[in-house]
Amino acid sequence: FLIISLTYFSPVLEGKRLNPYDLVNYQGMSKEIHDYEKKTGKEVLWTNSMFGGMPSYQISRPVYKNLVVPIHKVLNLFDKRPVSFLFLLLIGAFIALLLFEINPWLALIGAIAYAFSSYFFQIIEVGHASKTLALAYLPPIIASIYYSYNKNLAIGSVLLGIFLSLQIYVNHLQITYYTFITILIFLIFQLIDSIRTGKFRQFILRSLVLLIPVFLAIGSNLTLLWTTYEYSKYSMRGKSELAVNQENKTSGLDKDYALDWSYGIDETMTLLIPNFMGGSSHGALSEKSKTYELFQQAQGKQYARQVIKQLPVYWGDQTYTAGPVYVGAVILFLFIFGLFTLKGHVKWWLLTATILSILLAWGKHFMFFSSLFLDYFPGYNKFRTVSMTLVIAEFAIPFLGCIAINKLIQEQLDNKIILRSLKYTLYILGGLTLFFSLFAGVFDFTGPGDQPYLTQGSSVFIDALREDRKTLLRNDSLRSLIFVLLTAASLYVFYIKKIKLKVFLLLLGFLILADMWIVDKRYLNNDDFVTKKEAGTPFQPYQADLIINQDPDLYYRVFDLTTDPFRSSRASYFHKSIGGYHGAKMKRYQELIEYHLSKNNMDVINMLNTKYFIVSTDGAPEVRRNPNALGNSWFIKDYRIVENADGEIAALNDFDPGSEAIIDMRYQDMVEGFKYQEDSTAYINLISYDPNELTYDFNSVLSDQLTVFSDIFYDKGWNLYIDGKLSPHFRVNYVLRGAVIPKGHHKLDFKFEPRSYYAGNKITLASSAILILLALGAIGMEIRKKYLKTNTY
Repeated sequence: FLIISLTYFSPVLEGKRLNPYDLVNYQGMSKEIHDYEKKTGKEVLWTNSMFGGMPSYQISRPVYKNLVVPIHKVLNLFDKRPVSFLFLLLIGAFIALLLFEINPWLALIGAIAYAFSSYFFQIIEVGHASKTLALAYLPPIIASIYYSYNKNLAIGSVLLGIFLSLQIYVNHLQITYYTFITILIFLIFQLIDSIRTGKFRQFILRSLVLLIPVFLAIGSNLTLLWTTYEYSKYSMRGKSELAVNQENKTSGLDKDYALDWSYGIDETMTLLIPNFMGGSSHGALSEKSKTYELFQQAQGKQYARQVIKQLPVYWGDQTYTAGPVYVGAVILFLFIFGLFTLKGHVKWWLLTATILSILLAWGKHFMFFSSLFLDYFPGYNKFRTVSMTLVIAEFAIPFLGCIAINKLIQEQLDNKIILRSLKYTLYILGGLTLFFSLFAGVFDFTGPGDQPYLTQGSSVFIDALREDRKTLLRNDSLRSLIFVLLTAASLYVFYIKKIKLKVFLLLLGFLILADMWIVDKRYLNNDDFVTKKEAGTPFQPYQADLIINQDPDLYYRVFDLTTDPFRSSRASYFHKSIGGYHGAKMKRYQELIEYHLSKNNMDVINMLNTKYFIVSTDGAPEVRRNPNALGNSWFIKDYRIVENADGEIAALNDFDPGSEAIIDMRYQDMVEGFKYQEDSTAYINLISYDPNELTYDFNSVLSDQLTVFSDIFYDKGWNLYIDGKLSPHFRVNYVLRGAVIPKGHHKLDFKFEPRSYYAGNKITLASSAILILLALGAIGMEIRKKYLKTNTY
């Protein structure tokens, strides 16, 4: 596995690194966190570097006292990316297949089949690290459950606890959610089988025992889960308080947003034919392509060679895609073969899981089914990119195929069934691939993404591109047909005993690796690597950034308009920004973007203490000072009570943020009795800045002061102390903090103290310690059992 991983990612041996887009954005959004931790040694639980402020544990993981983590560090090769990603995918699948009692050499081949699914390489290429790691732990979690019910409960339950704890730790809860969906389907079929075989009592007892490692795995990550759950209600995953467009809303994400990346129904054919829909949104073509000929004739060979490196060859319905989900013609052949040959609940479980994942991946193209899950299936509406559900199929297909081949090599299949199954599988997959290689022209090869080019009058370009898309489909159909025929021939010659088992397995492994390796290299290859120096400097500063950073003020914000400010973390790398890049920003802040910031409402921009703009003038970034920025805090003369969130956000269209505050009626009691009184000596100044703590010097001799702070309101952690005494504060202006400060001279401290983090860490430590002790106990019991068996006369 290590040799395979190093060979695929050979540039790492030259000291090169991947520099994926999402990693670049991560470096931007986490810069303040890492810089402050390095400077002070303190944990940073909040950052003001983007969207006005948000919890840092949604960006960069702080210290979680999970004692199981060292196992992850070893299995993950101490994070030697990207080699460690592929290695862990291979190891995870291999362990899982062994738990299914697959022949070890076949398990090695099956691990390659799982790990080399094209989608995994695409997410590595774009930088989805936590998703990749979670997918590596998906197979052993599921296999541990299978092993617990069907073999050794003690070992299975301990392995379940360890691998589930590690999957939750790597923090991609959407993959963990899909893991549980797969397990739920398994439990349904396992229950039916236990009733049918008279083992219902055993099923109940084992289920109760398995709750122990599940609870311990959850407990060992309670810090992460508690803080995430708590924040999710305030994030884009939570339900909006706005009444607008309620038919599109769920208790989580809006339906349009959740279903934005839906896999096309016809696009499902990419499981068998990778370029069925053209491939990637920025794919490459050869110099034999029609598009190359077009640009060569128009602007010469050199220009044509550059153009064909990145072209919109994808013509499906998704907004953008890095590539297709291709599980492999070889492994898909084994899967279909298994459907014809296998019996029992395991087959029906894996088939059901595959079908469900495909139906869910269709998203908006199968709206009735998707709406049922979004509206009624707990937690499903918290996640977007429904095409990701295909990871369930990417697990089920190779595993069912390996189980079938394992039965074949153990001679547990009826000879007539084998021949009939081979024939039917060849007819189905061979027929499909042959049809599309001969009749690729049944499609028009025009997609939604072509419209901008057609609008600009580039129909000649689109015509050439359509011809190239047809060629891509025809060539890949023929390619898959060849692998289908070779797989069928290999199975047949092994069945008639013309080749030995070792030769058959070697041949099968070669076919799978050759099939997948070539396709994966289309999406992640040596060209994606850069030098260590290039990877270490994700953003180069503008002259404008250097000028702004000379400002001695402790704390202000920047609005960078040289790029899409809400889809880039460039500004966050150098400044505290009102923009940023994150998939789980606060719901209210997202609504503030939609209703006000995107429309350049200067009153809202000013109340966020936006002191500088970076604008592009004749292509050059320049600084613009905003003289109306309201600062870190200010006193309010009057306030307006509104009924609800709709009233709040609408009121921001017509108010003076320097003299008036908009307050939801639920906080009416907080300002009851307040009356503004002019006091020329009153002031409030920020005297100390820390991401977790803001300190102000306040003075007002004559009266109390209704004060607005230009920081984001989040009451699940931020506490206000006046002279060391905990004091109330509330939300104003839809997203900011406000408080009535009593007259006098005071020291004010806003401290971020999320109870979920500190209390959660204690439970995390205790749960992980118990889990480790149980693991050691189970290992000790197995050693003792084998010792007693060996020494029994």
